[in-house]
Order: sequence, then C-alpha cells, then structure tokens
Amino acid sequence: MQQEASKLRVETGVPGIKGYPLVGNLPQFQRQPLATLIKAAREGGDVTRIDLGRERYYLLSHPEHVRHVLQENYKNYVKGYGKVRVLLGNGLVLSEGSFWRRQRRLMQPAFHRRRLAGFAEAMTDETARMLDGWEARAAGGEPLDAALEMTLLTQRIIVRTMFGSDVGEEGERIARAFETALSGIDARFVIPLWMTRLPLPVNRRFEKALVTIDEAVHRIIRERRRAGREGGDDLLGMLMEARDEETGETMSDQQIRDEVTTIYLAGHETTAVTLAWAWYLLSKSPEVARGVREEVSRVLGERTPGIEDVPNLTYTRMVIDETLRLYPAAWMVSRIAVEEDEIGGYPIPAGQGLFLSPYVTHRRPELWPNPEGFDPERFALESGGERPRFAYFPFGGGPRQCIGNNFALVEATLVIAMVMQRYRLDLMSGQTVKANPRGTLRPRPGVWMMPHSTTSNGTI
Repeated sequence: MQQEASKLRVETGVPGIKGYPLVGNLPQFQRQPLATLIKAAREGGDVTRIDLGRERYYLLSHPEHVRHVLQENYKNYVKGYGKVRVLLGNGLVLSEGSFWRRQRRLMQPAFHRRRLAGFAEAMTDETARMLDGWEARAAGGEPLDAALEMTLLTQRIIVRTMFGSDVGEEGERIARAFETALSGIDARFVIPLWMTRLPLPVNRRFEKALVTIDEAVHRIIRERRRAGREGGDDLLGMLMEARDEETGETMSDQQIRDEVTTIYLAGHETTAVTLAWAWYLLSKSPEVARGVREEVSRVLGERTPGIEDVPNLTYTRMVIDETLRLYPAAWMVSRIAVEEDEIGGYPIPAGQGLFLSPYVTHRRPELWPNPEGFDPERFALESGGERPRFAYFPFGGGPRQCIGNNFALVEATLVIAMVMQRYRLDLMSGQTVKANPRGTLRPRPGVWMMPHSTTSNGTI
C-alpha cells in the first residue's frame, strides 16, 4: 500500500497552493511571505510547491525531510543565496565542497568553548556600558527601541571580539558600513536581480559600503602583518594564524575578508534580532519574566556573570530557545539539488530549489501544541525527549550547522541576565510589532519599551 501511495505521488506531482497566471504565488509571497509559507504547508502537506514567477520551489516542513536535506544527503544540496554573495564572498556560509570543509577545519578552533571564555568578558563589558547609558532614560521616563539597542550592542561586541580593542573609530566606521550593506541586502530580497545593476540610490549606498568594508578590513590585516601581529586572542587574529593541519595552508587575505564579513553578519544581526524578540515576548509574559529575574537573582545576585554561570541559567536559556522557536532569525533556508533525489515520495529533479523554514516547522501543531503560544517550559529536559531532532533547527543542522551557535547562545544568555539585574522593560502600549522577513526576521517597526530601574528600590 505504501509503495502504491509513493507511486501515486510521483505520477501526480507536488501539490501547490492556488496562484495567478504567469506569476504564480509571487504576489502573495512578496506581500506576506510568512503567511504564504504557513498556508502552503498546511494546505499542500509535507512537500508543497510554491511558484514564484519563473522560479519554482518545493517547501519541505517535515522534520525527517529537513534531516534528509541538511544531514543525511547534505552533499547533494548546495546553498542558494546568490543575492548575498556580493557581500559575503566565498565565506563559510556560502562556500561548498572541499573548500568549505577546509575552511570549517580552519575556523572551528576559534569557536571552541575555551575561546568563548575570553569573548565573554567583552560581552559583559559592552552590556554594562549599554546599561549605564539607560540610567538617564529610566530616570526621565524616556522610552527606548529595544531592537535598535540590541543591534548597537551586538555590533560593539562583534567589533571588539573580531578586531580587539585597537580599532577605535575604524570599528565604528566598519559598523556603520555593515549596517548600510545589510539594508542593501534586505532591498535585494524584494527587487528583481536586474534592478540591482541600476544606479539607484540604494545600490550606490550598498556599493560604497562594500568598498568601505573591503578597504578597512584589508588595511587592518596589512597593519597587523607589518607589525608582526598575525596572531592574537581576537577572531581576526585567530583567522590570520589558522593553519590547516592536513596541508599546512593558511587563508589568503581575501578569504580572511570573506570570513570576517560572514562572522560579522552572523555574529551580530541574528543575535540582535533574537534579543529584541525576547524582550517583546517577556514583556507580554510577566510570569515568565519573573521566573527569569528570580533565577538571575538566585544564581548571580548582583555580581557580573561569567561564562561559568551560563550552564546554571537554565530557565533563561529556555526562554531563548522558545524565542528562537517562535521567531527564528534565520527564518528560511534555501537549497538547490545537485542530482536527482526523492523526498516524501516525490521526485526532486537536479537543479530544483528547496525551501526549509524553521518558522514553519516550529509551528507544526503535532510537534508543538499551541504553536503560537510562548511557553519556555517546552524546553525543559523532560519535555523535549519525544520530538524529532529536526523539529527545531534555528541554527540549521547537520555538518553545516552554524559554527557560531554557541557564541550566540552565550551572548544572549549573558545579555538577558545583566539587563534583568538592573532593569524591567515594559512594552509601550498602543504599538503593533510584526515580524518583517527579509535577510533576518526583524521586528517592525521596532520594539519600543520603557526601562524601569530595579536596583534603586529592590523591585523585581
């Protein structure tokens, strides 16, 4: 019976949702990409077709199908992110095959847990600096945009962990250029490829930002080489001194540049987005916020946390995990089949584009009861044993799982703990916050909150 069902699927083709002549589902996807993906998965099933003009994609939402693409047969599926290659070059996110494996070997030591201990101090120093700056706002009843604050914070953290403390104003210039470049990438997700070649203001700003990034990174590399400071405790130094154990090769300056831009993007944008959504969700869930605050008080008291405290902040981590379930910064993953394959009984021809969406899979009700609800207890050790491995994949999975996932989780945990020690953030009434799916899943138009000091009178 199962063989007959599989044969029927192959013969009838992949189901899809209703679209328009010629353009298919493109209008719906451009207007409401998240709602379109959810609708496609619920109406079309585990494997469903989405037609975007002349391009056709298959959306896979079942954990076993995700596992097949990301882990079991990952060599057959290459990444489809051509629009961001102009920024990231041939960095770890976009490289493939033997070159990717070499880069992964070279870079892995930089993200070992013992290295994270050194980075944790930069994370807490910069967070303390941000919190000091909130004192006047809290005293004066002045709201802040938590999304912007988290972006500025994670920018400072990644600049410091990437380049050390000796870049000064250069670091701020690089941060501004990256923000402009990211805005350009966001624009490229919603305009046709041919429009990226026109002399439009957004394209000119993007190109100027790329020049700034390239010149700055190459200048820092040259200065370090001249001074004989190729190594060091920051990420750039680790990239410069990394040597392949099998071949003895090091990275070229251009490859270092590509990895710097890749780490910068992955190392601040995704964490900032996650933290912004965490404050939004906590402000709407007072009991959960109280639980985090009580844990922080019990584990840390008033002292600054260190990396050794992270394993003990278990409820805080559960809040982060649940935030990543509801609002995964990397809301969609795309892959292209190299050779013909079969998934869920459907043929996958060579060259076929696939969408894998954590946002969609994280909302399958048979995997996540009350899928739209914010419930960190889902991630208690005794609660998650029955879920398939790829029911949850905010950092991807398989051999190409995000290399910086532990960096991001440590950073988010330390930031939340330190904010909770000093402030309560209340969502400003009357605002509507929506998920804006572009390069990452940003909250739009921001997350405006009122900071209240919790240290002056002991209030929690």
